[in-house]
Amino acid sequence: MDLGLTEAQQMLKNSARAFLETECPETYVRAMEEDERGFTPELWQQIAEQGWLGLTFPEQYGGVGLDFVDLSILLEEMGRALLPGPYFSTVVMAGLCLQEAGSDEQKQEFLPRIAEGGIIMTLALTEPSARWDAQGVQTVARATDAGFTINGTKLFVPNAHVSDYIIVVARTGEGDRDISLFIVGRDTPGIQQTLLKTIASDRQSELVFNNVSVPSSALLGELNQGWAAIEKVLAWGAVGKCAEMVGGGQQVLDMTVEYAKQRVQFGRPIGSFQAIQHHCANMATDVEGSRYITYQAAWRLSENLPAENEVAMAKAWVSDAYRRVCALGHQCHGAIGFTKEHSMQLYSRRAKAAELMFGDSDLHLETVAKSIGL
Repeated sequence: MDLGLTEAQQMLKNSARAFLETECPETYVRAMEEDERGFTPELWQQIAEQGWLGLTFPEQYGGVGLDFVDLSILLEEMGRALLPGPYFSTVVMAGLCLQEAGSDEQKQEFLPRIAEGGIIMTLALTEPSARWDAQGVQTVARATDAGFTINGTKLFVPNAHVSDYIIVVARTGEGDRDISLFIVGRDTPGIQQTLLKTIASDRQSELVFNNVSVPSSALLGELNQGWAAIEKVLAWGAVGKCAEMVGGGQQVLDMTVEYAKQRVQFGRPIGSFQAIQHHCANMATDVEGSRYITYQAAWRLSENLPAENEVAMAKAWVSDAYRRVCALGHQCHGAIGFTKEHSMQLYSRRAKAAELMFGDSDLHLETVAKSIGL
């Protein structure tokens, strides 16, 4: 059984790592934590020129036409480099949602512009209830003569402050799954956006919609049929976030092993002590296990196979594993690993944020329990 990457996938991985090591060093990551936008337009354009923004979009819409496994490989390298900016929200959340639910006209209008770096988009799903199911959507869109009027509050919307368009998930009927999607311009009158202070400095916003009027053409796909697309986006998002966490975990492991080789205590490198060796071995086991369970889920999604169980297992396992890897990394580094000047805190803060995105381990473990008859 060959679980390795193909030659083309390995080339994508190598080129992504080389690009990110040059264009997204730690100095850039730290600078963007203090920057109001959270990224630079110059790097965004370079990413577009690499073809990454349209990696999985069909060629007819200006994309490259690769599959979700290829995207996961790229996301792993982005997680390793801690790439800041709206890539995940634009490509994985909004882009794949458009690709799944949009009409041909809507795809022609938006996907090529995303692929060339012309527009930034995001998805507004979660609300103050912080639920990830259809019942958690309480924002309402009511039909009017001119189109629809949207009222409600969305929380934890990534990169809304720099997005040109927001895909808003709203309730349009009385049934539990009577959910519709709307493409709304960020500057539409009635939208109030407030940046939230987050542990990962990842630019999430609260969006309040107060009688926001949109035309009928803003409806993405069919009326009351939006939740099917959101379920797929949640699966893609969960596995994509797992891939990012695998990349981050690998870098934490590499940093820790290197430190254990260099740090001398009691006259010898601390990596020669059994306790440190076992910590690093546990980290390596968690990282490698996370990689395989993530790519199993990614492969099933890219092949359009049933993957609910695999996605839930991956997100539940990788969320906890990344946290464990970071905790052991801090333990091995000692006091220096807990300082702001050290790189460890950059990863552990993002591990905590990623743990909650697209559902925490408790939510996904319930899904697994149901699938095995409990």
